[in-house]
Amino acid sequence: MKTYTILLFAAIAVSACAKTQLPMSDPDNKGGWVLNEELSDEFNEKKLDSEKWFVEGENNGDYYIWKGRPPSQFVPHNVLQEDGMLKIRTQWEPDYPFIKESYADGAHNDTYGLWKGKPMPVTTGAAISRKRFLYGYMEVRTKAGNASMTSSFWAIGYESELDIYEQIGNPAIPDNDIREDTWKSSVHDWSPPAKRPTRRFGLKTKMPFRVADEFHVYAAEWGEDYLKLYLDGKLMYETTREKEGINWVLNNPLEIWFDSEIFVWLGLPHADELPVDYEIDYVRIWQKPTDNLLAPQFFGFEGPILFEDNPRPLKLLPESSEVNEYQKFWEIGEHSLWCFSITKEQSAKGIKSLKFDPERMLANMSIVTPLGAIDIPKGTFELSFQIFMEEGCSIEALNLSLADPEIILDDFDLTGVERGKWVTLSRTFKRANASGHEDRLRIRLDKKKVKEGSSSLYMDDIQISAK
Repeated sequence: MKTYTILLFAAIAVSACAKTQLPMSDPDNKGGWVLNEELSDEFNEKKLDSEKWFVEGENNGDYYIWKGRPPSQFVPHNVLQEDGMLKIRTQWEPDYPFIKESYADGAHNDTYGLWKGKPMPVTTGAAISRKRFLYGYMEVRTKAGNASMTSSFWAIGYESELDIYEQIGNPAIPDNDIREDTWKSSVHDWSPPAKRPTRRFGLKTKMPFRVADEFHVYAAEWGEDYLKLYLDGKLMYETTREKEGINWVLNNPLEIWFDSEIFVWLGLPHADELPVDYEIDYVRIWQKPTDNLLAPQFFGFEGPILFEDNPRPLKLLPESSEVNEYQKFWEIGEHSLWCFSITKEQSAKGIKSLKFDPERMLANMSIVTPLGAIDIPKGTFELSFQIFMEEGCSIEALNLSLADPEIILDDFDLTGVERGKWVTLSRTFKRANASGHEDRLRIRLDKKKVKEGSSSLYMDDIQISAK
């Protein structure tokens, strides 16, 4: 799948500009960060880069997920690139033709352009990155708008949300959890049924300045098993997957959002304080190099495999497991559903793994990625994965293969694998040709090599690297 190469740093060109731009908290680059230029933006051109950013309401009224939190509405003319910045403008526009809709948000079900039956003609805007990424260092230099409107830098993905900050420059109701000098950061769990409150953990702290008075640098370092937040290069907060337990949901690629909204429970803006701009000087995303040609963010069992060359559906909610041309999932055949499942019972990475329960195995069983999910060149490679075999697991072997061109690897012998712990298995193979359009990975279990009464096996962390 061609899109995977964008997340493998062998394919990311590091420009002279990229070499001089390093995280404020790591100016010597001890972390080995590489700038992801497909997601970073200095906002210095004459207009916003439409290949990087989706603007709510553009293209004859295309909206992604929603139209904003009423009574305010996202409109495209409020997303501007000028003075070397991205600006999200909020305006009082009595003549704007607001959409005749309401939006249910928890206990609120409000109408665009109206508040309690009276006009509240507030327009605002949102810009969303077209690409997603897994793990990295996100840094922005921003100043909030000086009004009772949010200025937010956040990210969403499959079943997850990371709000790096939600700020309000001049809240109409000041005695609340977001004030003019507050940093509120949140992690939300959008796993179905995704009922509010979805916030699981985060930061709430007072800062020694008003967020609308001056620019500051805010950053989030997001790793496989940790999250850190920085203000002007200084660590403000950190937590870990171990500490958060089942609340750790940051296991899938995220897309970036910049937007402004009305939070009615924190007060409404007044006409005399508008228009106002939320200003973003830059956004920079760094990641660490990986030699995994499968892009590991898509080949655990945490969520969908993304086909980012295809358009992201406009109604793709973070809690959606709908299969479409943008997101697809491992495919389990009808007869294999009895035995294969993706579970939270065990995991080597993230919170999910593939489970094989042989109790009702009637024939050979297999699970495959979608067609086109594999995109590797010709050459010599090492395939590896982690496996957990319960005590009493008497599965003797399993098999992995690629489809286009077909490569069937020798069986992985499991008879000597230590039970009750995660163990890494690997195999070297050669391929004379690069992946075709229908390349896919298959995991197969032969009934003859599974003894009756066997307990379960778990699999996770599949990787392919060049030798």
